[in-house]
Order: sequence, then structure tokens, then C-alpha cells
Amino acid sequence: MPERGGQDTQSHISTTADAKTPGAVAIAAVRRTSLLVTLVLGGLTALPPLSMDMYLPALPEVTDALRSPAATVQLTLTACLAGMALGQLVVGPMSDKWGRRRPLLIGMVVYVLATAVCAFAPNVELLITFRLLQGLAGAAGIVIARAVVRDLYDGVEMARFFSTLMLISGVAPVVAPLIGGQVLRLTDWRGVFAVLTVIGVLLTAVVWKWLHETLPADRRHSGGVGQALRTMGGLLRDRVFTGYMLAGGLAFAALFAYISASPFVVQEIYGASPQTFSLLFGLNSVGLVVVGQINGKLLIGRVSLDKALGFGLVVITLAATALLLMTSGVFGEVGLAPIAAGLFVLMSAMGLAMPNTNAQALMRTPNAAGSASALLGTSSFLVGAVASPLVGIAGEATAVPMAVVQLASAVAALLCFLLLCRPWQRRNEPLTAAAEDPARHHARQK
Repeated sequence: MPERGGQDTQSHISTTADAKTPGAVAIAAVRRTSLLVTLVLGGLTALPPLSMDMYLPALPEVTDALRSPAATVQLTLTACLAGMALGQLVVGPMSDKWGRRRPLLIGMVVYVLATAVCAFAPNVELLITFRLLQGLAGAAGIVIARAVVRDLYDGVEMARFFSTLMLISGVAPVVAPLIGGQVLRLTDWRGVFAVLTVIGVLLTAVVWKWLHETLPADRRHSGGVGQALRTMGGLLRDRVFTGYMLAGGLAFAALFAYISASPFVVQEIYGASPQTFSLLFGLNSVGLVVVGQINGKLLIGRVSLDKALGFGLVVITLAATALLLMTSGVFGEVGLAPIAAGLFVLMSAMGLAMPNTNAQALMRTPNAAGSASALLGTSSFLVGAVASPLVGIAGEATAVPMAVVQLASAVAALLCFLLLCRPWQRRNEPLTAAAEDPARHHARQK
């Protein structure tokens, strides 16, 4: 018999009991266009890697053009990540109160404007400032895409949908560096932001035309900032939710250590061209997508989500260990190929870690998906923003800091999963009242 954990056997979205409610009718109507919704949500989740990865091959050029040290230019990545983290804390609760569509459209318009300004930034300070604003606005797409998935799906099918999203959004990291490298053949780094502006305009139009509201009025929260904070507090008091949140955030830190450091490691230390770097980056992204599809199509329903997640975290830890040994000279001088192989394994294992942490955490909170999604995204991007400057702390001549950050993050993620989630104790554990609906639980307690 296929093995299923207690949470893996949760039913599809609960439209059976509420089939006659207006909310259930609205959700059913959206789900009938599931392919179109998948493409739109895939585009929204692809926007962050597009914003980051198209820009990566240009980092050395930005360093020269703006006459700034590499560590300062890396802050343009940190600022964008920090903006995406903080923006989610605002947009997530807003979407629980006002619905998904309105905050998303506002965020997309601001994203387009901020990206256009980045294309004309005359100095690194202004570029950092508007990269921050770009991240704040782009957070709307990230957090609301996850919340929409939670509105429409539950249990195993939600985990499968996250893996499907990874297939679509995973195309972005594959294509983005290639596009960035080709744009640099035709123009300079400013052209990258011009292309991102056009992509933002097109995605905004698609959202306006085809993404309908998925949170009916009868399921929205009426409270203000205080209730949003109480909801998030209730979620954070749920040990299991917090465990998945931290495990996912720390795994993302290992991923972002690679994203932030790899342009300098591959191009400056190992002498690869921007085009070679783009091809290697794309290959690693293909590995992530393929493993994500194996997770969604083959493992889910046969292996518990916790087992797949735990295996992914172990592989990430082993790959990070190998990278540290190679970059620190334990095996003598190594070329680009072994380093690229280690990074490929690490990136591919993210296809097990990322969708399963999101699915398991969101299954804990059926009635506050926006706030839960905000906490998941904020933790990931804040930890990633901290990891970014650490990888360059020893300068551009060594890849050891990248490997150290990756290994520390991977070990911490595995410990959070084991010590806080404790999957062996929770095969049939029901949701706590606070996790099921934190705001209502708080009101009953009062």
C-alpha cells in the first residue's frame, strides 16, 4: 500500500460540505479554468527569479559601470530580497481582508514603475533604493500566488499543484540568465531592466484579464492590523508550522547563497564567460524542475511529504559538505566541473524541499492563507537577504564563504525539521485550534 502521512491524506478542498455556499461556487468556477490559472500563477511565481537571475550575468559589469565594489553591488540583490520579504508581511494580510485581486494589481503596477526607474539609475545608491521598492511591490505576486493555491486546493493535491507550479516557474531561472546574457550582447546592464519592465507590463495585463478573485467575501477577515498581527502570532505559536517555515527559509538561504555568489565564483574565480555561466545556471535550474516534477508526479501519494522533504534536506546538506571540502582545498586544486556538479546536486534537491515545506505549512492554516503565505515568504527572503552579503565577506578570490553559508543553512534547516516538525510523532495529529484559524481562536480565548 502507498505510504501516506496523516496530513498527506487530507481531502481536496472542502467543497463537498459547502457546495451550495457562494464561496464554494466561486472557487469551483475558478478551478474549471485550472490550466489557465496554473499559467497565471506560474508567471507570478516566476517574477522573482526573473528579477534576480536576468540581472546576475550583469553584476560584474554593474560593478565596473557604477565604479562600486562587488560587495556594494551585491546589496542590489539584498535590497530586492529584503523588499520582497517585508512586502509580503503587508500584502498577505491585506489579501485576507480585501481579496487576492486588488492588492495583486496594485503591486504589479508599482513593480513596473520601480523596474523602469532602475534602468536609468545613475549610481549604485539609487539602484539599491529602487531595487528595494521593486522587491516590495513584487512581493504581491509571490504571496498571493501561494494564497490562491491554498484557496483552491488542499492536502496531496495542493502539494502536486506546487510541484506543477515549479515546472512553470522553474523555466524562469533556466531562461532568465540566458536572456540576460544575450541582452548583454546587444546592450548594457540597463537593457536587462528594460526587458524586465516589458515583462512586468505583460504580466499585469494577464492578471487583469484572466485571474479572477479566489477568496469570496464570506471567507475574508474583517479585522485590521491588530487582527493580522494576532493571526500571525497564532501561526508562529504553532510549533509544527514554525518548523516548516524555518526549514524552508533556511533551505532558501542555501539556494540564495548560490544565486548571489555564483556569478563571481564561476566567472571571476573559474574564468567562465557570462554565456557559460548562464548555461550552467540554466542546467542547475533544469535539475530543480525535473526533481520537482518527480516529487509531484511520482512521489506524492506514494511517499509521505515528510519523507520526501527529509531526503531533500539530507541531500542538500551532503552537497554543501562536498562543496566546502572542494573549495577549501581538501582535494587539492579542483576545476569548474566538480564545483558545477556539486551545485547541480544541491539545486536539484531543492525540488524536494521547496514545494513540500510550502504544502505542509499551508495545510496547517486553511483559514488564513494570506498571512501564512506572508510568513513563509518573509522568512525565506529575509534569511536569503542575510546570506547574500556573507558569501562575499572574504572577497572575490575564494568560494569558501559560499560553501560555508550553504552548509550552515542546510544543517540548520535539517535540525528545524527534525526538532520542531517531529514528523514521526504526527502521523494522525489534528490541527491545533490556533493553527486551524488563529484569529478566531484568539477571539474565543478572550
